[in-house]
Amino acid sequence: MHTPIKSWADVAPRLIDVASGRAPADIIIRQGQWVNVHTREVIQNTDIAIAEGRFAYCGPDASHCIGPDTQVIEANGRYILPGLCDGHMHIESGMLTTTQFARAVMPHGTTSMFTDPHEIANVMGLEGVRLMHDEALQQRINVFVQMPSCAPSAPGLENTGHELTPDDVIEAMQWPNIIGLGEMMNFPGVMNNDPKMLAIIAATQRAGKTVGGHYASPDLEGFRAYAAGGPADDHEGTCEADAIMRVRQGMRSMMRLGSAWYDIETQVTAVTEKGLDPRNFILCTDDSHSGTLINDGHMNRVVRHAIDCGLDPLIAIQMATINTATHFGLERELGSITPGRRADVILSSDLTTLPIETVIARGNIVAENGELLGEDAPFDWPDNAKTSVNMGKVLGATDFDIEAPEGANQVKARVIGVVENQAPTKALTAALNVENGLAVGDENQDVCQIALVERHRATGDVVNAFVSGFGYTGECAVASTVAHDSHHMIVVGTSKADMALAANRLQEVGGGVTVWKDGREIALVKLPIGGLMSDAPAHEVAAAADQMVAAMAECGCTLNNAYMQHSLLALVVIPELRISDVGLIDVTLFEETPLFLKDQ
Repeated sequence: MHTPIKSWADVAPRLIDVASGRAPADIIIRQGQWVNVHTREVIQNTDIAIAEGRFAYCGPDASHCIGPDTQVIEANGRYILPGLCDGHMHIESGMLTTTQFARAVMPHGTTSMFTDPHEIANVMGLEGVRLMHDEALQQRINVFVQMPSCAPSAPGLENTGHELTPDDVIEAMQWPNIIGLGEMMNFPGVMNNDPKMLAIIAATQRAGKTVGGHYASPDLEGFRAYAAGGPADDHEGTCEADAIMRVRQGMRSMMRLGSAWYDIETQVTAVTEKGLDPRNFILCTDDSHSGTLINDGHMNRVVRHAIDCGLDPLIAIQMATINTATHFGLERELGSITPGRRADVILSSDLTTLPIETVIARGNIVAENGELLGEDAPFDWPDNAKTSVNMGKVLGATDFDIEAPEGANQVKARVIGVVENQAPTKALTAALNVENGLAVGDENQDVCQIALVERHRATGDVVNAFVSGFGYTGECAVASTVAHDSHHMIVVGTSKADMALAANRLQEVGGGVTVWKDGREIALVKLPIGGLMSDAPAHEVAAAADQMVAAMAECGCTLNNAYMQHSLLALVVIPELRISDVGLIDVTLFEETPLFLKDQ
């Protein structure tokens, strides 16, 4: 286990002595271009001195800080910029434990993450959050934890493995690594003065910590009431008007680029064209699966994309460093290369393409030219975390039958419509045939079946409906125990027999994602921890995930990152139509809705 970084108060005398030349630095970075995110300028011919894991001196010629044991790194004119911060993300979405996620992102220049573990909270409750909190403390980079706010995310519309209470939030706010409250997804509850939601927000406010937001409705008229309820940021914006509304109401607009969410380009014009103050905008990922981390990057990918969308590179870097730190009350601790802050540094030869050449975290070199350096102690998850898939029975094809109204030859059904690269779905309808009294999908309309299988309380209950947008053809099925946010099991397919095989397979292996075609398994990602995460190295999980994506394509799917779309089909706080263990949910009205329309 690494040695935790010492507080500024504990090391201030040493920092002052180093800056004064009375004591040697641990590391000197010599002759670089200092990217100062406080002043938004690049300062030539700068030396940076590091001691005790913190910056001691930033200025010209730090030769007075060099002693016989000082490590000297020659920048040779390269840019010296702060380590990157991810202001909102879910580690579980990477299919990795915190340790493996951190190891995957360090070579990409990420040195701080603000993570909301509400996925594991839905499966294991406060115990799961505590385990994520403790594992975060073990990392070589800064991993701050937000206490999840909503489990379930929409009470009455879904049932989780565990429920979080205001008392749980009060307890967690005392833990050393809790930085605030995770995204408040129950925005209707906040707008309607739900006592439980307001008590959770109040507990966070009393602790002096930041309340995360999540307003997923396109109706901006209601946003003002939500803002009055206390959330300080929001990452659910998808257009310029969303970004403007958030910052005008005194919140930070978090613009995300995840594996499947591409919401920067449509919002960044609030800065590039409307000229709004960029200090109120933050870049984040929200959800990045392991394949994205290994193949494309992490926050470096986000910053490059923001620059490609027209942002000045220095502004994009601010949005991924100091803006994030300031938002969480950590401006004096991280987010910039200035005296006293944690020594989180990237050396790069270009600010636009942003090659990550050297990464220093808390004064230690952790990566060089994309290669991770050093080892990390494993974190042991308890056995009960690895036995979370409990369907209570073996499913058969008939469990996925959808009975049509008596006597009908055709039905008009509500269909969940997948929207590529966005979290919202569309509430569609389709005329579907009835065979032997059962409503069936229609490949010609790109309509197949979706089922939610209860897996927390071993009831074996299955809710069936229809979904469109994946493009599946032939006989196939995809099943996943990653099923935001209550994390039951989502099964999508054209073959009920394959759907049953896929569901039973996940019960057998303890969770994950599996793809079946013509009665045989063609891809499997094992996620034994909570049915959400693997403690295998990221490259191994990414290889399995790549095979899964290829298998989905083999089944006819052409969507970008279709797995992410699949995993969100039960997220009953984002419009328009979702599935839960309760039934089909109309998220515009926040109520259960029948599968079949009455006007047949």
